[in-house]
Amino acid sequence: MRVRVLSVAAAAAALVLVGPGIAAGADDPSTTVTFVVTSGALTMSVPVAAALGSGAPGTSISAPIGPCTVVDARALLSASWTVTAAETDFLNGPSTIPATDADYTVGSVTTTGTITVTPTDVTLSNSPQTVLSGTAGVGDNTATWDPTVTVHVPASAVGGTYTGTLTQSVA
Repeated sequence: MRVRVLSVAAAAAALVLVGPGIAAGADDPSTTVTFVVTSGALTMSVPVAAALGSGAPGTSISAPIGPCTVVDARALLSASWTVTAAETDFLNGPSTIPATDADYTVGSVTTTGTITVTPTDVTLSNSPQTVLSGTAGVGDNTATWDPTVTVHVPASAVGGTYTGTLTQSVA
């Protein structure tokens, strides 16, 4: 019986490394594997309506308006987004309380995924103002908060139900 001994160099030439610690023979077939990571959109959900309660002229009426959520499903390597808020004047028939008599307080923010969130409390106005910024995001992420709106009712306010529209958006 004859035993053939290969040198280490000859044995190494007969193998091909296909990955860390994985060796295959030089004539073994291989398969290239590919896949696609899907991406979605940047969206925001907010409550449809919020009732702050009631108060007398010269007082402040304040309440959380309900959870607001940004969903960033764009699966980006470097994601950022900005949430703005704008308020119409509050109307009760011919009586008006200006939007600038109201404050927006972000409160605590809960996130998922990788995102750095910076909240900014503002005095509302008819023009959009930044209330939340998301930076340094990687992949999909979310942010949820329950802002408080406070209306400083002027001493000259007329009794009745006032209605305004808070528009929040993300870009």
